[in-house]
Amino acid sequence: MDYVSIRKHYEELKSRKLSLDISRGKPGPDQLDLSNPMLSVSLQEGYCSVSGADCRNYGGIDGIPEMRGIFADILGLAASDIIIGGNSSLNLMFDRISGFCLHGVNRGEPWFKQGAVKFICPVPGYDRHFGICEYFNIEMMPIEMTDTGPDMDAVETLVQSDCLIKGMWCVPVYSNPTGCVYSDETIRRIARLKPKAPDFRLFWDNAYPVHNFGEARPVIPNILKECSLNGNADMPLIFASFSKISFPGSAVSAVAASENNKKGILEQLNHQTVGPDKINQLRHVRFFKNADGVYTHMEKLSRIIKPKFDVVLSALDELNGLSAWSKPKGGYFIHFRSADGNAKRIVELCRGAGLTITGAGAVYPYSYDPRDRDLRIAPTYARIHELKDAMDIFCAAVKLSYIEKMESIKSST
Repeated sequence: MDYVSIRKHYEELKSRKLSLDISRGKPGPDQLDLSNPMLSVSLQEGYCSVSGADCRNYGGIDGIPEMRGIFADILGLAASDIIIGGNSSLNLMFDRISGFCLHGVNRGEPWFKQGAVKFICPVPGYDRHFGICEYFNIEMMPIEMTDTGPDMDAVETLVQSDCLIKGMWCVPVYSNPTGCVYSDETIRRIARLKPKAPDFRLFWDNAYPVHNFGEARPVIPNILKECSLNGNADMPLIFASFSKISFPGSAVSAVAASENNKKGILEQLNHQTVGPDKINQLRHVRFFKNADGVYTHMEKLSRIIKPKFDVVLSALDELNGLSAWSKPKGGYFIHFRSADGNAKRIVELCRGAGLTITGAGAVYPYSYDPRDRDLRIAPTYARIHELKDAMDIFCAAVKLSYIEKMESIKSST
C-alpha cells in the first residue's frame, strides 16, 4: 500500500461526483414496501378493540389491549405492564426525563432542584440518548462498552458513590452501534445495582428485540422481573417500538414499568392527552394479528437487510490489519474502530468524495471521542449498488487517512 496509488484511487472516486448517505439507521424503501398492505387494511368491519372501546373516540390512554398484548409477547412481559405510545419510543424517553426533571420521580423531589444531575452513558452509544441529556443539561458520564454490555465494575462503583447519578442508558439487544447483546450475567448485575440515589432509573431501550438476521432471536433475562427479585422493582423503564418494523413515521411505541411507575406515567398522560391514535394501533393489530405475525414479517425484512450488511462487511475485509469492526447478527449498525486520531479525517475524506457518514464523535457524549477513532456505519437505507460505491469510498478514505498519518510520522522523525 503506497500513498500515490491510494491517493490516485481516491481522486478517481471523487471525480465521479457521487452523492451517497450511510449516516442514519433509516429503513430503506424496499423495507417500507413490505408494510404497504397495512395502508389498505379495512377497518370497516369494526372500529372497536376487544374491550369494546370505539377506537375512533377519546380515551384509552394506555392503548388498546390487543396492541399491548403483541408488545407483551415480544418483550416477554405481561400486557398489564405496558402503556402504548405514538410512533417514537424516543418521545416516551424524553417525556420521562422531562417529567422527572420538573416534577420528580413519582412526585418525589424534582431532579432540577437536587443539583447537577448525571447519567451513565455506555460508549460507544446512541447519539439521540446523549442529545436528550444535553437538552436537559444532564451531565453525561461515559463508561466503556464490552462485548457483553457495559463495564459493570465501573457502573457499580459509580452508582453506589453519587446520589446525583439518576440514570443509565441501555440498549440490551443489538446495541447501537456495536451490535452486542448484553449477557445474562451483565443483565443480572444491572438488576442487582444498589444506587445511592433512591430515584435512579434504568432507561432500558429495547429497540431491536426481533431484528435478527436469520439467527435465533436473542432471549435475555426479563429486566422487570430480575429487578423485582432484587428489590429494585421501580428501577427499570422499558421502551420499545415498531419504528423499524412497520413505518417509522406512523408506528407505535411502548413503555413497560412497575405498577408504581405506571401510575406516574398515566398521571402525566391524563394531563397531556385525551387519548392516543387508537386507529393506528388497531391498523397494526389487524395487519400483524399477533407476535407470530411480527416474527414472520421480520423474517422478510431480514432477507432485505442482511445482504446489505454482508456487502459492508465483505468490503471491510480489505482493511484487515488497519482497523477493527463489529460483525452484528442483527440490529441496524456496524461499529467501526479506526486507528487513534483518524476518525475525523476519515469523515472528511468521505465527504470530499460524496459520501455522508455519521460524524466522528457522534457515538460519544458531547460528540467528543477522546481517541478520535470510533465511527458508525448504517447500511439499511442505501440500495445494494449504492452501498458498494459507498464502501469503495469509505475503504479508500480509511487507507488514505492511515497512510497520511504514517507519512507524517516518518517526516517528523
